[in-house]
Amino acid sequence: MRRTFLLMAALLATPVLAQNVQIDGAGATFPYPIYSKWFSDYNKLHPIVQISYQSIGSGGGIRQLSEQTVDFGATDAPMSDAELGKAKGGSILHIPTALGAVVVIYNLPNVPAGLKLTGEVLAAIYQGQIVKWNDARIASLNAGVALPATDILVVHRSDGSGTTYVFSDYLAKVSPAWATKPGKGKELQWPVGLGAKGNDGVSGQVKQTPGAIGYTELAYANQNKLTTAAIRNASGEFVAPSIESVTAAASGAVAKLPPDTDYRVSIVNAEGKGVYPISSFTWIIAYGKQGDAAKGKKLTDFLKWALTEGQGLEAALDYAPLPESMRTALVTKVESVQ
Repeated sequence: MRRTFLLMAALLATPVLAQNVQIDGAGATFPYPIYSKWFSDYNKLHPIVQISYQSIGSGGGIRQLSEQTVDFGATDAPMSDAELGKAKGGSILHIPTALGAVVVIYNLPNVPAGLKLTGEVLAAIYQGQIVKWNDARIASLNAGVALPATDILVVHRSDGSGTTYVFSDYLAKVSPAWATKPGKGKELQWPVGLGAKGNDGVSGQVKQTPGAIGYTELAYANQNKLTTAAIRNASGEFVAPSIESVTAAASGAVAKLPPDTDYRVSIVNAEGKGVYPISSFTWIIAYGKQGDAAKGKKLTDFLKWALTEGQGLEAALDYAPLPESMRTALVTKVESVQ
């Protein structure tokens, strides 16, 4: 009897182990480097929370969240009203998590980084109207640079991509011809070029192909040691992509946001000095009412951490942190997830 009593007492004194929680996400390749860091660091702080993420492109993330096959999606292109209307789980929140730059990369061995380009010239290149690197329209922007008389090989995304959305959103704002066709979107009917999957695919294709030009997220360009172009902004300056120039792009836009915004906003071609013009938020998207309340609470806890402590990890991976005033409002919005 005494042994039985002691055994029962020991069992009652043993703490109940917390149950592991698996949270699944999918979507944009643009923020994959910072998301990987966040998920890893958060797991070290909260070992029972495992967050897996498929880096499949913004289009894939939107589709999977809409079909409720993942707990959250990630996108660099805000969902359209039509896409929101098709979502099976009700209303979806857009939570900006970071700021990044879509950069123009090129492989010209004897041409230094910082080649000057405008949106109009980029549109003409991607429409197949400028086909040689020494075209007069490029040369006139780069006095003193010895441009080769070689073909330009255009590289673009082959998958549904928020990076493509940001890039084409910018081109549509500065080039009326591009706005007419092919316009802006996650997937386009490209007039010319070679498709590659993901930011890593575009970066790899440009890196191995002399004469190539492409667009990718800043972190991928830096990781692959690719040369990037300086792009003319709305103030007429040629600005290289950097944490500072992306932060400058967001500053004016955030100040103009109404208090009831849903954060589906574009900051490409923003006004102001020192602004890099192909800058963007990237979003985590999630249902406002979660099917699994316990899992939803863990997702909310992670998002609040990402919007506070996690912001300090961004600059080392070539992302710009969100403005402080914006983070406070976003934490309040995240707390509304049920």
